[in-house]
Amino acid sequence: MKKNLIIYINFCYFCGVIDILDILGNVPVTKAAIASLYTGVTGVNQKVAALENSGKLLRLKRGLYVVNPAASGKPVSTYLVANHLYSPSYISMHTALRWYGLIPEHVHLMQSMTIKPSRQFKNALGSFDYIKVSRDYFSIGLRQEVSEDSAFIIASPEKALCDLIYATHGINLRYLKEAEAFLEEDMRLDMDNMKDFDPNILRQCAQKGKKSRSIETIIKLLER
Repeated sequence: MKKNLIIYINFCYFCGVIDILDILGNVPVTKAAIASLYTGVTGVNQKVAALENSGKLLRLKRGLYVVNPAASGKPVSTYLVANHLYSPSYISMHTALRWYGLIPEHVHLMQSMTIKPSRQFKNALGSFDYIKVSRDYFSIGLRQEVSEDSAFIIASPEKALCDLIYATHGINLRYLKEAEAFLEEDMRLDMDNMKDFDPNILRQCAQKGKKSRSIETIIKLLER
């Protein structure tokens, strides 16, 4: 079935019925995936390079591309790109808190957590930062959201806050007043929305992650 589909796609492409880039849509794809669609074309590396040089493809990193939204007319979700750029990973920290409307500042750096070594990437779509966490901690409090008709994995609000505490040097919340000042003054977090936080996710993070004392202080503040 897959082989027949590729044959049909290539037939339509050579007849001028469709543009293969339309099939790729706005999802990040590897060079190998692009090559599989151009089975009738020799020199696939040159073809991909030509598409990139013409502005039809954007290189996200070596071997990973996305169709340029300026060429396709389809917006690209930077959240989905972040998931694909360095996998497994999920959106978190300031980026996730802003997504949920919990902090007022716009966030230009896409922040994610991963079980791989920490990395940073820059490409035409922006800057992407990845922080390493343990495997046991990684899977806590994740959910799926949708941006630009694309589903991506993101931390729950509770996990995003724990990740921020986990990854930020110098945070040591021993007392309720310290936790309150950190959330309201440093983070400018919407405290009214925190009443909907799930303390069980915070407890799991305290058990599996770092800075358990700081997270436990946050739990006490929420339950006060």
